[in-house]
Amino acid sequence: MDINRIVNLAAYAGKIMLESGAEIYRVEETIIRISKNYNIDDIDAFVTLNIIIISASDKYGQTISLIKRVRQRTLNLEKISQVNNISRHIKDEAYTLDEMENKLSKIQYSKPYSTKIIILFSGIAAAFFSLVFGGNLHDFLVSFIIGCILSILSKSLGLLQANEFFINIICGAVTALIALSSVQLEIGSHVDTIIISSIMLLVPGLSITNAIRDTMAGDLISGISRGIEAFLVAIAIAVGTGSILKLWLVLGGL
Repeated sequence: MDINRIVNLAAYAGKIMLESGAEIYRVEETIIRISKNYNIDDIDAFVTLNIIIISASDKYGQTISLIKRVRQRTLNLEKISQVNNISRHIKDEAYTLDEMENKLSKIQYSKPYSTKIIILFSGIAAAFFSLVFGGNLHDFLVSFIIGCILSILSKSLGLLQANEFFINIICGAVTALIALSSVQLEIGSHVDTIIISSIMLLVPGLSITNAIRDTMAGDLISGISRGIEAFLVAIAIAVGTGSILKLWLVLGGL
C-alpha cells in the first residue's frame, strides 16, 4: 500500500470539489472516505476555503502530512456530484489507484458548457426573472440582452484575472446604465424590474447558502469567510448599480 499515493489521490479529489464550490464538510468527508476505502483508517483532514491539510498513518506507523493550496474557486455542481459519486463506489466497483487517478483527471479537465450556451441561458434566466418580478414583454427583452452582456463581460474580465469585487462593480454599473437607457428610449418599461432581474445573475446565492451550512456544520472559519465574501459581492453590486443611478439623477435623467 502506497500511503503517499493514496493521500495525494484523496487530496486531489478534495481539491477538485473545493475548486468547484463544494461545502467544507463534504470535501473533508470525501477525502476521508477515499482514504479509508484504501485501508488508511488513521486520517485527519482539515479544509478551509483555500487550504487542504491532511495527516495520515498506516498500520506500519508510517505517517504523511500534505498541504494543498486552492487558488481559484468557481461553481460546478456537476464536478462535485461526479467526485462524490466515485468516492462512494470505490469498493463496489473495485477501482484501482490508476483507475481513480484517470477518472479524477477526466473530471478535472472535463469541458463545461460552451460559451454560447452559457451566454444564451444567462439571458434567458434574467429575462424570466423579469416576469417573476412583474415585468412585461419589453422588460423581458431588455433583461435578456443585459443577461447576455453580463455573461460576456464576466467571462472576459475573468480571463483577464480581474478581482471579483471589481467585476461585480462593473457588471452592476453596466446593468443600471442599460436599464436606464432602455427606459429613456422607451424600449423597456420598468427600470427597477429590469435592474433587479438582471443583477439576480450576480447575487451570490450559493455562497450564502454554503456559508450557513458550513457554520451549522461547525466549520466556523469557512462559514464566516464565505459570509464575508458574499457580503462584499453584494456591496460591489450595490456600488456599481447605485453609482450609475446617482449619476443619472444628477445629470437630470429619470
